[in-house]
Order: sequence, then structure tokens, then C-alpha cells
Amino acid sequence: MPYADIRGGRFWFKENGRHGTPVVFLHAASGTSDSWGLQEPAFIEAGYRCVAYDRKNWGRSESTSPAGSAADDLEALAVHLGLNRFHLVSTALGGIIGLDYTVEYPDRVISLTVSSSFTGVQDQSYLDVQNRLRPPEISELPIVLREVGPSYRAINPEGTARWLEIEESSRHEIGPEESQTPRSPMTYARLATMETPVLLLTGGADLLSPPAMMKLVADHIPGCRFEVVPEAGHAAFHEQPEVWNRLVLEFIGEHGA
Repeated sequence: MPYADIRGGRFWFKENGRHGTPVVFLHAASGTSDSWGLQEPAFIEAGYRCVAYDRKNWGRSESTSPAGSAADDLEALAVHLGLNRFHLVSTALGGIIGLDYTVEYPDRVISLTVSSSFTGVQDQSYLDVQNRLRPPEISELPIVLREVGPSYRAINPEGTARWLEIEESSRHEIGPEESQTPRSPMTYARLATMETPVLLLTGGADLLSPPAMMKLVADHIPGCRFEVVPEAGHAAFHEQPEVWNRLVLEFIGEHGA
């Protein structure tokens, strides 16, 4: 797979299904472009052109200058690949970036899917809920217990091992000066300006972004669709790909190019 030399970094990306409407995938902090292996075949079969990449300081991508905005990196990649308009599909930290990008570049995004994400909202009422949901005891759990639901861990040790393999190859060790920030702080007021069709979904057993928390955000996005994947944890896309793919493909199919 090739690298794109753009915006202070060499970004590893992969493209499949090149002739359909593009779908760009944004991975979690615990993932890379390899996270979407259970999505790409279904989306390609549905006729979409799939683009996934390792964000700056993740996976095989290489940073050549510090910081910047991940949303601006995505815009530079879109220009590099000639993606005029596309569906944006994201999870966890990728969802924070997806929301920021969609507000900043609305003409690019046909539809936005955000799965299992803190969303980056900075309103104090939302942060209070987030802090109650993520006490130190949760944060100190091993990452596989925090992010992969108990039902999946019980019945699919091979899939759990694959998730951990990707997680262990994900984030680079970086200093504070290399951390990226949104274009602007995310707020309920900023979300209320969105005109792009948005799907928010999460796992019913998600410790980090449970349904009640994501519903708070969905209620502030005009026309937002909200779905729950029963029993799934924070890695709903990996744990229940058939259900997750069906929900996302139905949604983006309603909002063609």
C-alpha cells in the first residue's frame, strides 16, 4: 500500500473498490487502518470505494512535523486522493475528528457515522457525565477490558487476540508538543449548526461511551439518527460487524452521492 506525503507527515493509506462513491474510515486511538478488515469487504460488495489510513503518529504513518489538526490532515489527504465528496465513517477518537472535520468541511461530507465515541464535546454538563462514567477504576483497567465487550471476549478469543494485535501496533510514543487538537472546541452549539446527515451508534455494553452518553450528543445534532448494537462494547464495529455494517450501510445508502 502507498504513502501520501502531505501536511507534515507520510500517511499510510489503502484503497479498495476504486470505482464507487468513496467511504473514508477513521480509526480509534486503539487502532489503525487495519481495524477495518471486517468492514471493507461488505462496503466494497455494496459498491463503495473504501479508503482507510493511519493517522499521524499511528501505525505506519510517519510524522515529519509536530501537532496540527487531524481534520486538516484528512482534508489534505482528500485533496491528494481527489476525493470530492465522500461518506465519513469513524469510531472512538476517530469520531471526535470526524465531527470536527464535518463541521469545518461540510461540503466534503455526504454523511457522517460516529460509533462509540466521547465526541469531544466540551460543555460542562456533558463533561460532568463523562467524568462520572470514567472514574479512575475504569481508566486503570487493561485496555482490552475497557474496550472489548464481555460477550465477545467470552465467545471469540481469536477475534479478541486480533483486536489486541492491532491495538499493540497502533499509537507511537509522542511528546505533548506532537499531540493534535481540533480546529475548534466541540460544543453543543457547534453541533447544532450541522446540516450533514449524521448517524451515532454505540454498543449496549460499552463502558466508555454507553448509549445514554451518546444519546446526549445525538439530541443536539439536527435530524441525527441513533442506534444501539446490543451486547457490544466500545469496539462494536469489530465485535458485531454484521449488525454494525448493516446499520451503517443502510444509513449511507439513504444519502447517496
